[in-house]
Amino acid sequence: MYVRPAAAAAAAFLGFTLTLLGGTASYAAAGPGSTTGTDTGIGAGAGAGRAALGGPVVYAHRGASAYAPENTLDAIDLAMQMGFAWVENDVQRTKDGVLVVIHDDTLARTTDVEQRFPGRAPWKVKDFTWAEISVLDAGSWFGGEYAGASVPSLRQYLDRVQRNRQRLLLEIKKPELYPGIEEQTLQVLDEAGWLDARHVAQRLVVQSFSADSVRIVHGLRPDLVTAFLGTPTVADLPRYAEFTDRINPWHTTISADWVSAVHGLRGAHGKAMEVDTWIVDDAATARKVQAMGVDGIITNAPDVVQDAVGGF
Repeated sequence: MYVRPAAAAAAAFLGFTLTLLGGTASYAAAGPGSTTGTDTGIGAGAGAGRAALGGPVVYAHRGASAYAPENTLDAIDLAMQMGFAWVENDVQRTKDGVLVVIHDDTLARTTDVEQRFPGRAPWKVKDFTWAEISVLDAGSWFGGEYAGASVPSLRQYLDRVQRNRQRLLLEIKKPELYPGIEEQTLQVLDEAGWLDARHVAQRLVVQSFSADSVRIVHGLRPDLVTAFLGTPTVADLPRYAEFTDRINPWHTTISADWVSAVHGLRGAHGKAMEVDTWIVDDAATARKVQAMGVDGIITNAPDVVQDAVGGF
């Protein structure tokens, strides 16, 4: 397991003992997202046959967020250094219309906004400009060694993922708060070069808890791989298959029969639908959901999950 400086508090929270990560992850030799030294890798499209390729895909949730502050450039850089190709993030919008990468719709938990801007409770992302958010410290809450880390804009984040040769599971967060965020997200992706054929085929998935948001993305860009976050009933699954390729549920809500029901349907691109479950941070649960047949595991501790299930 990866060791970061001052990790004792995080280890206690996660409930496991830190030991040094032995060896390198499967992507380390040729770089994340590549097993041959080129950037071809394994397609992101539905029906990729992941189990046959060595186990479920391991997604670094908000980056390697067990070991670095979530959704920061530090977290995705660390995931890259650990050898993980896929990172997950959350996208919201500032008062002046800039898309930023942050999970909560308030800045309070993961930045020093209360100290810098007292009296502006509840410190909602949508109530602050990009200029204000960009000066916040988004690292000290996690550990002193990350003091000064910032909330990245989506464009900054995309550029770093591209530089790292990583792949992105992008979540549109709280779309009900940000009308038109689907179109704007696609625009930023396009401007950053992420909507060309190679990225769309191999390096990008867009997901949301909002079925309407996923449906909008699919309607605007039918070529994109999309995912719905949640656990629809088996009876409702065919409706989701009309506009999405994956169903990504909380791990406590699924069974092998439910996963099999998802796999039995063809999604929006005519291929077998897939299941990427979240948030799994311990070996026993990782092996449990692997036995259920999931295609991917979204985790704060990707090294722990990879060691348990042999994912890639």
